[in-house]
Amino acid sequence: MLGAAVRTLGAFPSGWRMDGAHRDPARDPQALKRLAKEAERAHLDYLFFGDWLSGSLDLAFTDPYLLGRVDPLSSAGFLAATTSRIGLVATVNTSHSDPVATARTAASLDRLSAGRFGLNLTVGTEHGEAADQAPTGPGHNRHDVAEEYLAVLRALWDSWSDDAFVADAASATLVDPAGVSALDHAGRYFRVAGPGLALRPLQGQVPIVHADISSRARRFSAEHAEVHMISPGGLREGAAIVREVHAAAAAAGREPGAVTVVVPLLPVVAPSRAEAWEIYDHLVALVPVVEAGAPPEVPADRTASHIRRIVGVPLLPRELDDVVSAADAERFNAAGARLLETARRRSGRTPGGSRPVSYRHLLVARLFALPIVVGSPSDIADHIETWFRAGAADGFTVQSAYLHEQFEAFTRLVVPLLVERGLFRADYDTRTLRGHLGAPHPERVAPRPAAGSATATNETPPRAGAFDGVVGLFAN
Repeated sequence: MLGAAVRTLGAFPSGWRMDGAHRDPARDPQALKRLAKEAERAHLDYLFFGDWLSGSLDLAFTDPYLLGRVDPLSSAGFLAATTSRIGLVATVNTSHSDPVATARTAASLDRLSAGRFGLNLTVGTEHGEAADQAPTGPGHNRHDVAEEYLAVLRALWDSWSDDAFVADAASATLVDPAGVSALDHAGRYFRVAGPGLALRPLQGQVPIVHADISSRARRFSAEHAEVHMISPGGLREGAAIVREVHAAAAAAGREPGAVTVVVPLLPVVAPSRAEAWEIYDHLVALVPVVEAGAPPEVPADRTASHIRRIVGVPLLPRELDDVVSAADAERFNAAGARLLETARRRSGRTPGGSRPVSYRHLLVARLFALPIVVGSPSDIADHIETWFRAGAADGFTVQSAYLHEQFEAFTRLVVPLLVERGLFRADYDTRTLRGHLGAPHPERVAPRPAAGSATATNETPPRAGAFDGVVGLFAN
């Protein structure tokens, strides 16, 4: 499985500064179209639209793609009309949204995209979110909220049968009442009467994605999701998590392969390794640091003294662009040794080598712990193959340092190699996201109203205004 994370201003913080890079969110519609067209040409499985529920201008130095962008659901709807085969996965936060509205939007997008929509459920852990969003309730376990939220979504999607609309003009029968079910759900976090406000999704149930490395998140995905996204610290940790998620899914009674475990990858790719190193070096050089002429709002930890303190040589009189000598490196602590290894992997630079490493490279390695692989197309393909064959990933979500050059370098140089090696298909063989995932079309399970409810006792429930008895989020 191979998808792409949509970050129009680039996944590397200085990527937008590269010559020719997309850097104007006002032109995101054009950028989204070009990205989607290229992703579909390369037969990628999905485009992934993440989200962040708080805003700060500090993001300009860490995650600039989060500033001023189109929201995920709107982006998916926009691209549903301009694509035909690629999956579209958008993010909703279960702690800060109404499941009734989400169920309707997701079912609608699945219909509008001809069965290509997926829903990434997050549970709301971002710093600063409370300033803009009213949470479900204080002290609530967010994964417990998410489990009930998802149960409501699925019941709303199944509240309509696939053939509920009969549209029999002769008998004036538009809807078969037997094909529509109420919920009368009254749980700890949500109260929903139902039925759903949209037809059942074309895929039956919209595929669920969940991303986190915590044990609670892994259990949630194993029991409920079709895709689990993780960012492991290395190959061994990735393989252990994949085994754990697959085993937990089996223990929950799910079929083998029910959960696809996906890891992120930020490739910096060029026709040769030396050219890729040059691109990465340029990205490093463009990272704003505290120096004369820098914007005054640059974070204060971007200094030579800061990185010298981190690596364990605070008293050395070194500046950011000074090289790390072999004698310097011998004095580094364990953290410094790890940063030297990260810089070596990304740039081929070593202390005292033909490509010496600078303190600036170490600072950037410290600031941005991204899943970066720098090299030729074969280097990137080798990394993907190694992780896949080691069982450390079932798939990859590609992040591009900047658009559009780096994304198109990946799709045009790396993807063909993956096809040649039998690691990726040469064309689409299905039309739905569930098909791309190898997930079966679920049978409808009609909701059963709770005993004693108005629906269960055939009583006519009181009307509640324009929403006809549907109530969404509440805190007990």
